[in-house]
Amino acid sequence: MKSIALLLPPMVIALAMHPAGAPRAQPAQSVELPTPDRTGTMSVERALNQRRSVRAYQGEAMTLDDVSQLLWAAQGITHANGYRTAPSAGALYPIELHVVAGRVEGLAPGVYRYRPGDHLLVATERRDRRADLARAALGQPWVQAGAIAMVITAVYERTARKYGGRAPRYAHIEAGHVAQNIYLQATARNLGTVIVGAFDDADVKAVLNLPDGEEPLAIMPVGRRQR
Repeated sequence: MKSIALLLPPMVIALAMHPAGAPRAQPAQSVELPTPDRTGTMSVERALNQRRSVRAYQGEAMTLDDVSQLLWAAQGITHANGYRTAPSAGALYPIELHVVAGRVEGLAPGVYRYRPGDHLLVATERRDRRADLARAALGQPWVQAGAIAMVITAVYERTARKYGGRAPRYAHIEAGHVAQNIYLQATARNLGTVIVGAFDDADVKAVLNLPDGEEPLAIMPVGRRQR
């Protein structure tokens, strides 16, 4: 006699394994991030006054708390309806965030994609690709020097479904908001960053293994400011 499991379609088996109310299984390569701090001690005004582009970093590692805070500031969920820290045309959220990690306490070197809804990272490659990313950025050394590099990408189609040909413009506006959030949060945590727009698109896509339809917009290395 065939087992019952073999007679059931995969979706039914999945529902049986994950009944209503049970926690959703996380991807095998996922990394839970610490809960972000929403009551920091540095004022917005002070962060704005101190914000600068920083290209020289200490060799110190960042903490997983640092990474968590930067990702939340960039694209974290702040409302039950899924609204985020950065505004998005039509709340369609074409922006994706990737972390190319090298020196982070509690996080293995590798390439990760941020999943805002669950505030976690999903590993897409388990090796340090900062040097490769720096080469893709026309050899700019600060891309490799940061403890991490955050890469802002966009899936224009998400916005184009509603706004058609205006989608790239709206996605680029949103990317600017995301980048400024990263700048300010980095400043508040005594970290330095700089936005990099000079790179070979195809090479960056290869480093991140981006799917068709997802385009790189900016690279932001982050590290401890030099004293």
